[in-house]
This record gives sequence, structure tokens and C-alpha cells, in this order.
Amino acid sequence: MPNIANSGTVEEVNRAVDLAHAAFPAWRDRTPIDRSSVLQQTAALMRTRRDDLAGTMIREAKKPWIEADADVCEAIDFCEYYAQQAMQLMPPRSLEEIPGEDNQLWHEGRGVAAVISPWNFPQAICCGMTVAALVTGNTVIVKPAEQTPGVAMRLCEILWEAGIPRDVLQLLPGPGETVGAALVRHPQVATLAFTGSKAVGLDILRAAAETSEAQGFIKRVICEMGGKNAIIVDASADIDEAVLGVRQSAFGYSGQKCSACSRVIVLDENHDLFLRRLIEATKALVVGDPLLPGTDLGPLIDLEAAEKVRGYIERGKREAKLELAVDAPADAAFVGPHLFSVERGGTPRIAVEEIFGPVLTILRAADLDEALSIANSSGYKLTGGLFSRTPSTLDRVRREFRVGNLYLNRGITGALVGRQPFGGFGLSGVGSKAGGPDYLRQFVDPRVCTENTLRRGFVPPPN
Repeated sequence: MPNIANSGTVEEVNRAVDLAHAAFPAWRDRTPIDRSSVLQQTAALMRTRRDDLAGTMIREAKKPWIEADADVCEAIDFCEYYAQQAMQLMPPRSLEEIPGEDNQLWHEGRGVAAVISPWNFPQAICCGMTVAALVTGNTVIVKPAEQTPGVAMRLCEILWEAGIPRDVLQLLPGPGETVGAALVRHPQVATLAFTGSKAVGLDILRAAAETSEAQGFIKRVICEMGGKNAIIVDASADIDEAVLGVRQSAFGYSGQKCSACSRVIVLDENHDLFLRRLIEATKALVVGDPLLPGTDLGPLIDLEAAEKVRGYIERGKREAKLELAVDAPADAAFVGPHLFSVERGGTPRIAVEEIFGPVLTILRAADLDEALSIANSSGYKLTGGLFSRTPSTLDRVRREFRVGNLYLNRGITGALVGRQPFGGFGLSGVGSKAGGPDYLRQFVDPRVCTENTLRRGFVPPPN
């Protein structure tokens, strides 16, 4: 595994931005075919190193094998999908055919893009933001999460090998408080792509809004910030499907996903049965070493995260009923799955605040009206789900459950590139959906040129 120090400085940020700014015109003016072919080559290289990339992630991000492998596959999908999308978006195209007039529309990269990536999907999300910026003609500085710089280094090495010039793509590991803050505020950084906490995302939005006269452009921010996601289980639900879907959505990668289910809202008719079945199913999960293929949950990302989750668990014991606490290894970073139930009308903090750990709250609702009211009560609007076999309920929830990604009769994690473009609104983010047809537009400026083609003769070229 690469041993990468988070030792970047503000001075290195300034040097990196200068290099990226100087390299931008030549990279911007490369043909879309050239840039897309680099992404396709990157995808091919990743396929040959799939196990190695997953192994790096298991050791650094503590992801179990199945989660780490899926992370690598998503990165490959991003490369191929954005390569195809760029070939549709970037080439110039004529608009309306008007006699005597030619109108062309095309898109160009905006300049230097800073990619500030998270630790929970260190390959996929970092890769998706990075290659989206590169294929649209921007130069990129990657500032990975401090917990996973080695995964980011592996990604950049493959991109360099595939043909990205070193000045066009630079890796700058370092503390968010210094390196990240300097990138966000640098006057030559035109685009900021961030995935992480709401607190940091809101700070980036505030900082990016400060525009000096010398800057010459308005910074653009693509920002994904988390969720407090709910699944509704109604009286007609298939309990077998609901239990497994909720369990995986809540406890996959120990709940350390912005899309994870942290609230399940069950109508009275199925509440007690569902809760009993979920308790028994959750007991079957294996908590242990992520290097072992049979492990379902490994340790949390670090001790700080584990202590934060334990704090919520202790508060939950005072505010709700602890239904299950799965034993975990003695290592301080391990936290086993925890289930809490809440009586109707209760609003404990564990049912309101994003926890980012293996903690699930089960709430009771009298009817669908109440269930939707509870589900929509959060300011986060990322993912949500419903288990039901009633067509009218499926139709109503499709209309009224206000989230960016809604899943019916399946788990609410594991969005696939191109099939389930991913991203929320409300307090969950700003920007178009990753892995969707509009995502690349955030990294470009559109241009139009109109020519009067009714020339009065021609001027010969100079000798």
C-alpha cells in the first residue's frame, strides 16, 4: 500500500495552481476524442488492476471486499460513461439552419478545477469528479481525504500512465484546514468539486461566493453533502424483501455512506413483525477483519469516527429503546450494528441527525400520511425508499417522497452509473447528478459563434 503523507502546504497549493493554470489552454484545446480516449485507456488499466486497487482500499479505507470491489467497478464505469458523454457534449454543433447565417454552439473547460474527495468512496467518487473535469478540458488538482491518500495516488498513477500530463493532473494530499481551504479560496481555481460533510460543504459555498475584482470569473461549486435517509415499509410489503433491503442499506460499509438508510418508518400493521425479523437478520451479520471475505462490517474509518458514533448510541439509549447491539471486536475503531425503536411522536437526535455509522432507528406510523410526513421532515433530500405491493401507494410515494434518488422495493444504496444518476437536493447538495447525462455541463462554459456567410468576395491570403 502506498505510504503517502498528508504534508501539503499553502505554498505547494500556489505552485500547483500556477502549473495547472499554465497547462490549461493546451489541454482545453485538445480534441474531445483525444481526452475521451485517455479515459477509455484509464478504464482498461483499472480492469487489469482491479484486485490491487480493491486491496489498497481495504487496507486504507477498511472496506470489506465486496464493497471495495464495487467501488473500483464504479470508478471504471465513470471513466467509460463520461468518455461517451463528452463525445456528445463537447464537439461543436450547428443550430438552426438559416440562409446566409451559420450558428455554432460548443462547450469549453472553465480552467483549474479542485477536486476535494471523501474517504468513504475513495476510488469511485474521487475518480468520477476528477475524470469529469479532465474530459471536459479542465486541469485538475486532487485533494483527497486525509484518511485515503494512497487510493488517490493509485488513481492518479493510472491516469498519468493513460496519458494525462503531470501538470494537467496533480495530486496534493494535505489537511483540509490548510490545503483544502487554500484551494477553495485561490483566485485562479474556477471550479470546486466536493463530496463530504454538510458543515464543510456550506463553508466551501460561503468562501466561493467571495469574488474579488481580480478573479475574473465566478467560482462554480459542485457539492454533495450527505443525508438522513428513510425507508417506508407499509402494510402490504413483502417482509422478506424489506428486511434484507433495509439491513443492507443500513449496515453496508458500517453505515458510512451518504445514501445509507438510518431511519425505517413502519406502518402499525407490520411494525412488530418487521422489527422482530430485522433484529434476527441483523444478528447474522459478521463484524470483523475486512480482509476476510466473509466479513460484513469492518471497523469504522478511524477512532474519531467511532467515538462520535458511540456518543450517539449513548444518547439513543436515553432517548429511545435499544432493541439490539451486535458485539464487535475489542479494537477501539469497531462499532457493531445497533437498532433503536421510537414510539409514535418521538424525535430523538438519532432520528434527526446524520450519524454516519451502523445505527438504525425504527419509527412507527399509523398510516401513509404520517409515514410520508416523517420521511419528508428531514432537511436532507438524498435517498429514500418504499417497500409496498400496493400500486396506488407506489404511485403516491413516487410523487410525494421528496428525495433525489427514490428506490421502490429494493435497497437504497448502490446507485449504478448511467442507470441511477446520483445526487440530492435540500441540504444534501448542489449540482447535477453524478453518473447522469447533465453532470459534465457543470465543468464547462458554453459558447456560441454566429457568422454572416453572405460574403462580398474573398480576400486572398498574404504571400
